[in-house]
Amino acid sequence: MNLEVDKKTFDEIAEIIHSDNSPVGIDAKKTHILILNALSNLNEKMDRLELEIAELKK
Repeated sequence: MNLEVDKKTFDEIAEIIHSDNSPVGIDAKKTHILILNALSNLNEKMDRLELEIAELKK
């Protein structure tokens, strides 16, 4: 599993989730929303792939 993120992407994400009001420097709510959205997108893609695989097996 490759966990490396290119600098441009890293900086863009860091800017989006940054918060001066947080003791840890990120907006936890925004961060969780981004994560949940990404997981939802992955789930939808997996559902579509499973349907395509099922169709191919027929």
